[in-house]
Amino acid sequence: MNVLLHRQAAVIRRRIEATVTRRAPQVMVKVTGGGRGMGAIAAHFRYISKNGQLTFEDDRGMVQQGKEALHDLAEQWRLGGSLIEETSPRREAFNLMLSMPRGTNAQIVLMAAREFAQTELKDHFYVMVLHEHQGNPHVHLSVRAESMSGRRLNPRKADLQRWRETFAERLRGYGVEAEATRQATRGAVRRYDNLWQRKAREDGRLRKASEPTKSGKAYQRSRVGALEAWAHIVAALRASDQPDDRELAQRISSFVAESAFAKEHGQQLRREVLERSGPSHAEPIHSKGRQGREIER
Repeated sequence: MNVLLHRQAAVIRRRIEATVTRRAPQVMVKVTGGGRGMGAIAAHFRYISKNGQLTFEDDRGMVQQGKEALHDLAEQWRLGGSLIEETSPRREAFNLMLSMPRGTNAQIVLMAAREFAQTELKDHFYVMVLHEHQGNPHVHLSVRAESMSGRRLNPRKADLQRWRETFAERLRGYGVEAEATRQATRGAVRRYDNLWQRKAREDGRLRKASEPTKSGKAYQRSRVGALEAWAHIVAALRASDQPDDRELAQRISSFVAESAFAKEHGQQLRREVLERSGPSHAEPIHSKGRQGREIER
């Protein structure tokens, strides 16, 4: 049992060091939408394949190209199980995007996406297309909601996190450093556009830009909780008699203090004190916030 716990602790430590020390690239696996009927699904096929100009790969491993092959694929989905009507009140497909930062080998991204789909989407029809003409290599992957055994896909937050971890693991298997650390754990505040917003922006049809950062009670709660969790980890590492543990505690402290949310949270605390006490009686608060100060001690 002690050996098992030691191995588990070593794995956790490596994951922390990858995020905190090496700042390993973070994978993105995102649901960008879904087709409510075969008309929308076929339109998405045309979009991701540039109307058949790009090669696309299905769940059988067949790699095809061209409008005729694209039409045959749509018919296979339409009839492969419960009939998908031209329009439907429910999602008949989910559109995913698996992405890595600029500079990552695009073919490795494709191979990792293929293994991800074989693991997480088995028993489903799916099709994927690699895009490498934009800044970062990414794979568009569309999956039929109904599986071949009749079960319907209904991804939740926990599923998305597992998908990210699977994709990152497959990338590491090809020698690409990749992590799937939660945004809250990293103190990230950035909000990513949905695919329809990106399309609208490209076409000049986006009337109102989305807020660049996240907000709301759930957002605040998850980030503050992450800061407190980091504080407990730092306290435990600093109490260790191992120099490496104490050094890691310091690196974690610096990582957290530099995070966007820790800085934002510190500004928020200062505003709250000013509102309660007025500027002449305000208690000076370090820009890293209460949790940031606790981590630094």
